Amino acid sequence: MLNQRFSKTTSLLLVATFALALASTVSAVEVEEISKIGEDGLPSFLSDGVDDGMQSLTFFLFFIGYISMGAAFVFFMSERGNVAPQYRTTMTISALIVGIAAFHYYYMRGVYAEYEVVSIEYRYMDWIITVPLMALKFPSLIGKGAITDKKVAGLGFTGICFTGALIMIGFGYAGEAGLMHGLAALIIGGAGWAMIIVATGTPWTSGLGVDNSKIAPELLWSANALRWFIVVGWVIYPLGYLFSPEVDLLDGNQEAMAVAYNIADIINKIGFGVVAWMGAKKATEALAASE
Repeated sequence: MLNQRFSKTTSLLLVATFALALASTVSAVEVEEISKIGEDGLPSFLSDGVDDGMQSLTFFLFFIGYISMGAAFVFFMSERGNVAPQYRTTMTISALIVGIAAFHYYYMRGVYAEYEVVSIEYRYMDWIITVPLMALKFPSLIGKGAITDKKVAGLGFTGICFTGALIMIGFGYAGEAGLMHGLAALIIGGAGWAMIIVATGTPWTSGLGVDNSKIAPELLWSANALRWFIVVGWVIYPLGYLFSPEVDLLDGNQEAMAVAYNIADIINKIGFGVVAWMGAKKATEALAASE
């Protein structure tokens, strides 16, 4: 019964993800009407020699972001057929995460190149889709048998992760959009992050929704690596948030914010997929050896 519910939930979430991805790619961002592209086709800060270094770094990290995410998408989809059937959903989710991110990075790079504006709208469109998918990758990799039936306030593993993701991303956007005090938004958003950690566990402990003893030995390393990304890798995001011009908890600097976010995305989204792929390959090899 639990397996059937999980399969139905996964299917619905994947369908919803495709719908959100299509909707987000046609959304517009409010920016200046005057383009800042020079006659040579380069952003003005590159062609006019007025760059302070951070602008070039920001521009090229957007470029590297969508190229690397796109390459990762191709890799994960090509490897999907090289793992056992029960791990193909994991590869599909990995590909979705980086594929959706590649689209958004393409648009964020375009907005920055033309208007010298770091778009938080496209950034949060990406995160509201991809962060829940990153949490969903856990049960798809370790198996439904390792997911406990423990609940908090009526929410099981999936419910806790998705609610935590919505809180984290929703309040992060509220702070960066100036809808509420930046520090308060950071603290409340951090509570959503804590919810995900409680559900998935840490590299040293089982989570509320995960039983380590039921994870196959060849998958335990990958499961703990995913936890490292959530517990440590995600720390880069609040560091970038501190530089948000609207939040202004440090010196408001959109380039410093973008650099931190871009580095965090490249590390976490691609790295998340790579360690899941490594676990799926090991598990596939173990299954083949036992036959």
